[in-house]
Order: sequence, then structure tokens, then C-alpha cells
Amino acid sequence: MSKALVTGAARGIGAAIAARLRADGLEVVTLDRAPGCDIEFDLASDGALPPLGDVDVCVSNAAVTDTIAPAPRMTAEQWARDIDVNLTGAFRVVQTCLDGMRSRGHGRIVVISSAAARSGLPGQVAYSASKAGLLGMVKTLAAENAARGVTVNAVLPGMIATEKVRAMPAEVLERVEGTLPAGRMGEPEEVAALVAFLASDAASYVTGQEIGIDGGLGLNTMSLGSHP
Repeated sequence: MSKALVTGAARGIGAAIAARLRADGLEVVTLDRAPGCDIEFDLASDGALPPLGDVDVCVSNAAVTDTIAPAPRMTAEQWARDIDVNLTGAFRVVQTCLDGMRSRGHGRIVVISSAAARSGLPGQVAYSASKAGLLGMVKTLAAENAARGVTVNAVLPGMIATEKVRAMPAEVLERVEGTLPAGRMGEPEEVAALVAFLASDAASYVTGQEIGIDGGLGLNTMSLGSHP
């Protein structure tokens, strides 16, 4: 049985990914700084991660998502927290799993980035920068490991209806949903389905890709004619 690691798995997208991979027959180990997962660990800490050399599927999802401050007022501590968890933390997890994958000649690495990596996100410069940094990391890791049977891909969710997002004020949710081309937010299970494909044998020829799952968020929906 293949073994998967999912970080940031206490809730939201991470919990949905862990549930989907279990349903697909994988042994799943979960990691989060919040209680309730198999490994309780803060990726911003200096502590050593536990041995993860037997992991076949690494899903790096843990992230700080709620640091909100315009760039002129963002503190050094806010910036460092986002980078330490979202970018450096992701690399630490992947690096810890990578040697075992390379020695076995097989592995799947899926990094959860964000649509903000491409478009930016006003008020969240550290978050956007950290998620954009993941794309360079993924491309490099994919190139380094393509001949070793290890694929590395990034998933870029748009607005996903996690518990945290659903807890926003109703007027904010209404305004956000009104801007989405698909007319709705995505569901965590939809992100999990994409991750499950990338983790599967069927995706063995897919590597180094940045795959958006955002309901067309990045599309130009402006029309000079009548609305279709």
C-alpha cells in the first residue's frame, strides 16, 4: 500500500485531500500544527521533522492564509511567518520525503499554491509572494527528478468554500461570489479530486505543471458585444 503525507490536514482543503486519498486506498499520514492529526508540528519552527523517507505521495498544503496588511504596513514578523510556513515549510517537507522517493524510483509531490501566485492579491503581499515562490520550486524539483520517476506539480486553487472562507461576513461572500466567472466557489472535494489524479499512476507523465482550479477566475470575461 502506498503511503501519503498531507500537511495542513486538520481542516479545509487538507482534510478533504486526506479523506480522498484514504478513499483511494492509500495509507495517509496527516500533519498540522493544530491537534488531531498524526503529526503535530509547526513548520515555522526550527525543530526537525520526523523521518518521512517511506512516503510515496507528498501533498504540501499547510499555509498561513489570513495575514492581511497593505504592503506599507506589513510588519517583518508578518512577512516572515508567511514565508517561513508557506514557502520554506513546504520545501522542508518535500525535501524530507524526496530521498526515499528517489531511491525507490517513484514518487508524487503535489504542492498547493494559489491563484494569487499568478494574479497577486491586494492586502496579502507576503501570501502572494510565498505562493509564487512555490511555482519556481516546483519547476526546479520537477526538472531535477523527472528521470527518477518522481513527478512534482502545483495546484492553484481559487476561491474555495472552506470553513474559514464560509465564516466570512455574508456581504463579503456575496461580493466575492459575484466576481467569480463560474458563479460559485469551488469545493474542497474538487481540489482533492485533482490532487488524487496527480498522485495516481495515471499522472506519471505529468510533471512541472501549474494547474489552476478556480472556475475561470483568471479569464477575461469582458465583452464588447452582447453577453453570450
